[in-house]
Amino acid sequence: MMNLSALVQSLRCSLLHIESRLLQAAGLTLDRQLAPALAVNGPSLLPQIQPEVEEEDMEEQPPGILDSILWMAAPKKRRTIEINRTRRRADAKLLKVKNNIEPCPECGHLKQKHILCGFCYAKVCRETALIRHQINAMEGGPLRAPATETVVLYEGETPSQQDKDKRTVERARKRPAWFSQ
Repeated sequence: MMNLSALVQSLRCSLLHIESRLLQAAGLTLDRQLAPALAVNGPSLLPQIQPEVEEEDMEEQPPGILDSILWMAAPKKRRTIEINRTRRRADAKLLKVKNNIEPCPECGHLKQKHILCGFCYAKVCRETALIRHQINAMEGGPLRAPATETVVLYEGETPSQQDKDKRTVERARKRPAWFSQ
């Protein structure tokens, strides 16, 4: 039967061997001095086995990344169920009642006072996507677009004097009330 120190030394050697094989498989050469430390260096706390005389020919491996993994933190006492439930059901984690909800003035859907209405935002996104698609069809792609400002004209609108040098996109529908100019 192996004693504890021999078992730990055997486990350490096998972990070092696995670590070196994984690094070889990944094609990495890890500088052992610059390797990140996982925990406090702990092998000095364990009794060390003296190497045999015949093992002098074998090269000594420097300590690896997985050397100190056995010495990670563990809780000293078990938390009681009362403390666990108190922590899980804290007032900060419960759902809050919102008092700042009002109907949207444009569409009537419920929304928060300081946040844009999601339904109206979806309508604007659909309209701008159609405008972008029309611009893409006019220009022949996004990379051929001129570096000028774009003006969107709806049915029944005429370009103003300020819009003379700008790119004009004409839509064959009435301007939506929420799509301001």
